[in-house]
Amino acid sequence: MLDDGSEELFEGIWPFIKRALILFLPIWVFLICWTVDVNIMISAIAAGLSLPLIQIFEKMKLKHQMDSESDSDNVIK
Repeated sequence: MLDDGSEELFEGIWPFIKRALILFLPIWVFLICWTVDVNIMISAIAAGLSLPLIQIFEKMKLKHQMDSESDSDNVIK
């Protein structure tokens, strides 16, 4: 099985946070937009566009973690 490294983010809590965000973030975005009296179609589109933000955040954190690990591995031999 391939290890993508995402299990190591936030001391191993990231998979649980990610599942909760995927479930609740679009609902929260939709309700916030709906409360501000934004058109329902625009609210739905904004809620749908909130999901890729989770993946982008995860990729940025993984890249930062890999960069910091590779910087610590640079030892003059």
